[in-house]
Amino acid sequence: MPTLAPHPPVPVVRTSPDDWHEFTAATPPASADLSEVVRAAGRARRLLPEAAHDLLADLGDDTLPDPLGALLIRGVPVGDLPATPVTPGARTGKDNTSEFALLSVARSLGQPVGYLPEHGGSIVQDLVPTAASAHQQVSTSSAVELEFHTETAFHPHRPRYLLLLCLRGDPNAGTLLCNICDVVDQLDPEVRSVLAQPRFRTGVDESFTDGRPAELRDPAPVLRGDPRRPELVFDAGLMHGTDAQADAALAVLAEATRAARVSVTLEAGDLLVVDNHLCIHGRTPFAARFDGTDRWLQRSFVVADLGPSADERDGRVITTTFV
Repeated sequence: MPTLAPHPPVPVVRTSPDDWHEFTAATPPASADLSEVVRAAGRARRLLPEAAHDLLADLGDDTLPDPLGALLIRGVPVGDLPATPVTPGARTGKDNTSEFALLSVARSLGQPVGYLPEHGGSIVQDLVPTAASAHQQVSTSSAVELEFHTETAFHPHRPRYLLLLCLRGDPNAGTLLCNICDVVDQLDPEVRSVLAQPRFRTGVDESFTDGRPAELRDPAPVLRGDPRRPELVFDAGLMHGTDAQADAALAVLAEATRAARVSVTLEAGDLLVVDNHLCIHGRTPFAARFDGTDRWLQRSFVVADLGPSADERDGRVITTTFV
């Protein structure tokens, strides 16, 4: 494979507390339930800092000549933090500051949703390292590199956007990104042709199947839509070709994305927004301590429209089953 051009850096908006003054004044009280916070967030998106608002608008513009793929907003208010919880979903007693900021950005892009098997369908999920999953390919791992993937690549209602808000960072945990727009033109035309054909099967994450192995019945392409600006659906750990040529093309793509990847080290107050149609993501390993000081992110998934999942959704929770 020829040497690939370097991946461009992720666009960054730097904000200050003054930029968020009006926004933070509208934060719902800690006693508000999450449905109230989501509703308030939909109204508060107009209060987001102007520079962040404008870059978010660009992220959702599919007509741009160079689609962003991802962006980073720095200085997002997260409130006063307790110790990092031992497990996702554990009660912490924190206020709604970070949830309100995360969901306001989510509502500026579409509709935040949860997936029933993921943290019980929570709309805002705490991502913290756990000892039990340290070596697994899951969001709560730490000791292994999280392989490149499209979020829920197997799902018919996969999110358009993935949002990660850092409450407490770790300097050794790099979030890895690769925008397909920065790779696809450098792939051999024959490889691109194979990747655009329905010759790939994707396994279902075991968290969606109660630990039972499952695979999507129908093969599908990896590159979809407009061949000049394709959508990428890829999972290094769960996807394989239906024949030797397809497997070889998948290996070429995996090598290309690893060679062109960029790493972002998230710090407290950093909100990373990823276009799940264009940009795959992963994470470097880091050493978790399990002492209340570990890395703590909050995650939200955003779909463009709630309509397509209406028959497989309860409120904002998508309930699709695979076994």
